[in-house]
Amino acid sequence: MTLQTMNQTAEINHARHQLGRHSSSGEVVLAYLGAQATALQSLIQPTRRNEPDSVHRMRVAARRLRSTLQSFPMLLPKQATRSLRDDLKWIGEVLGDLRDEEVLSARFERELASAPAELVMGPARARVRAHFAPREAAAHGAALTALESPRFSDFLNDLRRLLEDPPFSNLAVAPAREVLPAAVGRAYRRARRRMRHAKTLHPGAARDAALHETRKAAKRTRYAAEAATPACGKDARRFGRRMKSVQSALGDHHDAVRASAAAREIGVRASLAGENAFSFGMLLERADHDAADSRAKAGKAWKRATRPKSLKWLGNITG
Repeated sequence: MTLQTMNQTAEINHARHQLGRHSSSGEVVLAYLGAQATALQSLIQPTRRNEPDSVHRMRVAARRLRSTLQSFPMLLPKQATRSLRDDLKWIGEVLGDLRDEEVLSARFERELASAPAELVMGPARARVRAHFAPREAAAHGAALTALESPRFSDFLNDLRRLLEDPPFSNLAVAPAREVLPAAVGRAYRRARRRMRHAKTLHPGAARDAALHETRKAAKRTRYAAEAATPACGKDARRFGRRMKSVQSALGDHHDAVRASAAAREIGVRASLAGENAFSFGMLLERADHDAADSRAKAGKAWKRATRPKSLKWLGNITG
């Protein structure tokens, strides 16, 4: 398959099924970008209609696109993709605000519904709805505004042009099995540095922030491994799954930290309004317990993902 043929977006999904050990690095990365672009575009209308899970899936597609552009600068030089990466960051943040409010609201509603009746004191459910409803509405309005903006339209055009005529370096024609493992290794080293830093910190906001940064680095590593899988096979697939376990545990930790802060905020407001805030203390305690549990799971997942056997396919990852 020539690069000229590969650049036809109508063939991207088919091309990904044809990839293998002898595919070029450009073919493999472009096919992954094409698949994520297709996913993102298919979710525009469902997200506008606020269909279930559409916001989450569209944000994931945007993050996979941005992560891939970040992870393979030896193929797609940074200066050539800077505008796209900025737009993808913007889209991820807009959709992320909406998703975060949805997740917290659903969490509190679920926990209050499952708690013994005697532990749900005062108008706790009404207080939760009053807290999150305006935030969700504002976030959804901001997402709609973004998706209907000239900037988003220009972004879609820029993305189409990238897929039709990617600004590849000369390495794009090199075998993927020779180029991509090193790129995944660089992403992994970034995650490793962040995990090591997080482990040096005492409990508190600084450690929570460091673990969140570790999560983002683990996610980038996972996506890079996913992109490399068609050419690098089971080693990349297994490593990607294990980094996903790290990412998921750290994601649960981040959600629990945010839930703890929100429970405290809502509880204070309830107390100031003369309501019984006991239920929000219960929610805060659960969130803190969940955060500790998630940290422990993340540590175990990290150890499993970083066994020497799991890393061998990446080559030299010292430094």
